[in-house]
Amino acid sequence: MFKKRIYPAVTRLFFAARMAAHGILSHPLRSALTILGVAIGVTSVVSLMGIGEGARQAVVAQFESLGSNVISIKANDASVEFDPDEVIDLMERVKGMELATPVINTKAVMRWRRARGSVNIVGVNSHFPEIRDNELAAGHFFTEIHVSQRSPVAVLGYNMGAGLMGGRNPVGQVVSIEGRTYRIIGVLAPKGAGKAEDIDDKIIIPYTTALRIAEKKTVPEIWGKANSPLEADLAVVQLGRIFKRKLGIDQKAPTTFSQDSGGAGGDEGGGEIIGGHGAIMVEEAVPSDAGRNNNDPIIPGGEDLITITSLNQLVEEADQANRVMTLLLGGIAAVSLLVGGLGIMNIMLVAVSERTSEIGVRRALGAKQLDLLIQFLLEALYVSGIGAIAGTAGGIWGLNVFAKQGFETAISLQAIKIAVVVALGSGLLFGIYPAVSASSVPPIEALRRQ
Repeated sequence: MFKKRIYPAVTRLFFAARMAAHGILSHPLRSALTILGVAIGVTSVVSLMGIGEGARQAVVAQFESLGSNVISIKANDASVEFDPDEVIDLMERVKGMELATPVINTKAVMRWRRARGSVNIVGVNSHFPEIRDNELAAGHFFTEIHVSQRSPVAVLGYNMGAGLMGGRNPVGQVVSIEGRTYRIIGVLAPKGAGKAEDIDDKIIIPYTTALRIAEKKTVPEIWGKANSPLEADLAVVQLGRIFKRKLGIDQKAPTTFSQDSGGAGGDEGGGEIIGGHGAIMVEEAVPSDAGRNNNDPIIPGGEDLITITSLNQLVEEADQANRVMTLLLGGIAAVSLLVGGLGIMNIMLVAVSERTSEIGVRRALGAKQLDLLIQFLLEALYVSGIGAIAGTAGGIWGLNVFAKQGFETAISLQAIKIAVVVALGSGLLFGIYPAVSASSVPPIEALRRQ
């Protein structure tokens, strides 16, 4: 059975493959130019999608540097800033928000020995490292006792610690901030620049002392940490309700989504949950008659008063947006693959026209239409396959060049797979018509043309 059916088929396939290789090698320049066209297309796809993937990973890393399951509550107007004591109340009322800290950013003049300069100060409570997933490179973080007693202690961001003492351990040293002596008790491990906060270049102190420096009693921001991504998103909804009630405002055009009323938890009740799944903006506030008096804050119309954001959702949204952009870049680059496929069709049609006599002789000697069809399809696949391999190598090399120039790049296996499959597919697709044309030439007609 093997000798009668399988062996002849394998022999004919091997012969067709050899003839296809001979057809390509007999016209090296023409074949090389066609392969180059395919290689350029594959290189474009691999390079552009690699750059897009690198940018996506960089954006996601920036968001993730802010910590996991983090909730940001930001007052966009001084009239609605928060009393630091609200933090404890929010932790009790909002289900799933296990930690929270007031946040105040300010600038101050710092002196150390003869050096003097302006520094960025961040005032927080003792929960900050857990909320932001920060680790300590040296020393320790301040405690709630330091916060309550307004102790003059400071923790340095990694870059600040490395630059201040010239590489020496700054823990235990004292510096002067706005004329008051602060003891450095710790240095944070390097975190990297995030979208909202580059903590490596800042000094972290208790928010109680930061309020004194800023001469304020309220903070413009609160950071919280939930137990899970789902609870972070639900906490955003609850917080939106809480601050709407506090301000006595109506929220225009709220985004709604269905959710089990039991998920909201706390004392905010059930029913339809109002607010974005990842972020709520108490925006374009319109004062309502109920619950308002002359002591309520002035609400500027047409502005976002308070922005409540779940960073997990921002990560997902940024990730999705960058994935779409990466695919668009790949689609644009894939046009060059289409051009390469048309080049394959062109060279194959020329080959069929030039080798009419060869086709006629082979048909006269007993070659079947299937044999000729396979031969010319293999020629097209050879060209596209070699071009795909060369293009992949060129794309990886191009990504390395871009990386050395400071671009964020990543070798995307998905991009390589897509480029190779499209290249081989285009070779097969655009090789079908010439192959069918070659196999359909009658032997007598082929010999007569010659």
